[in-house]
Order: sequence, then C-alpha cells, then structure tokens
Amino acid sequence: MIRLIKSYPVSLLIIAAVVYLSFFTVPSTDLNDVPNIDKVVHICMYLGMSGMLWLEFLRAHHKDGTPIWHAWLGACVCPVLFSGLVELLQAYCTTNRSGDWLDFAANTVGVLLASAVGQFLFRKARLKKKGDQR
Repeated sequence: MIRLIKSYPVSLLIIAAVVYLSFFTVPSTDLNDVPNIDKVVHICMYLGMSGMLWLEFLRAHHKDGTPIWHAWLGACVCPVLFSGLVELLQAYCTTNRSGDWLDFAANTVGVLLASAVGQFLFRKARLKKKGDQR
C-alpha cells in the first residue's frame, strides 16, 4: 500500500478531488448559463485523472518493463468503471445530484483522450529506450 502511495501520489490526490467534486453541492454562478458546461467539466476531470495515472505509470515503470496492459487497466478501464460507480452513487445515494448518463459519457471521453495521449507517450518512451540500447 505504501508503494502505491509513493508511486502514484498526485493521482491519488486527483482521485480524492474528483470524489469531492462529484458529491458536493455546486454553487450557482454565471457559468450555469453556458450550455453543457458540466460536460466540459466532466471531460476535464477525467482527462486529468486518467492522464496523471498514465504519467505516473510511465514514471514509475519506465525501467522495469511492465506490460502496457497494466496501464490500460489502471488508467483507462478503472477510471471508466469508477466514473460509472460515481454516477450510480449520485443517482441513488444523494438528493442533490442526478447521476446523468451523459455525464458518464463525458467522463469516458476524458479517459479515452488521456489514454490516447498516454499510449503515444508510452510508444515514444519505448522507441527512445530501444534507440538508447543500440
């Protein structure tokens, strides 16, 4: 557990922030008049969370040759499942949040964007590593 905390400290803080943002009562602001601003916020939250998981995975495992499916599981599949669980908890366990399926779709878009960038960085790091061995 300590190893996990040392390997992924920023990711864990971002996950805690996403949990907090998912369940607190949103104050009314002028941004409420912007159409679909909540979907943009959902994309940004999950892009940041999944992106940081990818970056910290690459940082923590750049020398040990950990297979890429570990990153896909931890930085893509788990955040999508997490976002679905959060949306279900919002729908059934809170009175001030709705648990919208379009929010889940926006969360998934954020994760997929981060995973595309993470895959690109992973391949770039592997090619660089192969070039350094020659």
